[in-house]
Amino acid sequence: MLPDLTQYLWIAWLVLALLFVIIELLTLEFTFLMLAGGTLIGGLGVNLLGGSWWLQVLAAAAVAALLLFTIRPLLLRALHRSSVLQPTNVDAIRGLGGRLVAPFTGDVAAARLDNGELWSVAASPTSDHLTVGDRIEVIAVRGAMVEIGAAPASPTPLTDPSPADPSLSDRSAD
Repeated sequence: MLPDLTQYLWIAWLVLALLFVIIELLTLEFTFLMLAGGTLIGGLGVNLLGGSWWLQVLAAAAVAALLLFTIRPLLLRALHRSSVLQPTNVDAIRGLGGRLVAPFTGDVAAARLDNGELWSVAASPTSDHLTVGDRIEVIAVRGAMVEIGAAPASPTPLTDPSPADPSLSDRSAD
């Protein structure tokens, strides 16, 4: 006589759920997490309530589908809402400030950007009046060169421009 293996079906549901969780840790898309939830809630739940094997499979599939189409989109939306796109590499250079460190020789100069990098600068219509030491802003990246313009004027400070140390103030009142 063969033993009735359906009495050990709860072990299969646990192993399948564990397998889905491990795959989810590798993919991070919430798909296999929803399948694991369907396996645990539907399959194992109906098994513990004494349902037949076909009812367990049907319940697992139904709960997994319900989770996939209801909970997963909400989780993905919340995940993507909190991640702001951060420009990297060349995309991060556009809009960066710096200083002109070498005068224009023909159509090329050099600028040290605020991130410490030294870049060749291509002449543009807005860069013809710039001199060494002037603040610049990167307008665009053109291959191995950047196109620059004059940096916008910094706003005037809202604080009192007088020095905080009275010993540094003008002594004309003495």
